[in-house]
Amino acid sequence: MSQIRIAIAEDQELIRKSLGIVLGLEPDFEMAGQAENGEEAVRLCEAGAPDIILMDINMPVMDGVEATRIIKERWPQVKVIILTTFQEVDYVLEALNSGAEGYILKAIDPRDLASGIRHVHRGETLIPQELAKAIFSQYKGKAAAGSGSEGFPGGQGQESCSNGGAGNGKPIDYGLSDRELQVLDALSAGLSNRQIAEKLYLSEGTARNYISSIFSKLDVHNRTAAAKKAKEEGLL
Repeated sequence: MSQIRIAIAEDQELIRKSLGIVLGLEPDFEMAGQAENGEEAVRLCEAGAPDIILMDINMPVMDGVEATRIIKERWPQVKVIILTTFQEVDYVLEALNSGAEGYILKAIDPRDLASGIRHVHRGETLIPQELAKAIFSQYKGKAAAGSGSEGFPGGQGQESCSNGGAGNGKPIDYGLSDRELQVLDALSAGLSNRQIAEKLYLSEGTARNYISSIFSKLDVHNRTAAAKKAKEEGLL
């Protein structure tokens, strides 16, 4: 079994150590170090880049957004998962635009966190449904104020793909991973979150994360709209 090397950057010692203990119990995880701030997280990568960093946003010395930007520039193979709260959604957009692969609430169930880390390690995204809704609400408010789509996760890529597709009749590439397409197919067939999880051998929380990511990428708000758009765009 290949080991996934994980580093934790979190300024609250209790949270940092608790995460280290919980994740250290997973047989395929190897703890690659802990950091109290973004600057220490960068130094961890200099010493030997981990596979994944769990990155807090609000930290002293250097925050998680700046640390993510530096790490993704120097070590693009390192995947970053942002640890956040509902009060920090403004910063999540910045972190995603800096290259983070996903974000997750600090209060997540440890089993769902471990499952999410494995999915990100495989090249997939991690976007909890409740946070996606909060971020999308803020994005819509900014768009209405004339800020455009560049602040929304994946906004720049979707905009360029849409413009390209509209001019030449080619299908739009929404950036869905193979796994997300599988979830979208099951969702379009009317399966519940639990049924999708059982069919694809996922936890129910992970299935919800995929559905949230699909909603964000397709720019829809519910399952019916996602299924309709998938059919209209020929995604399945």
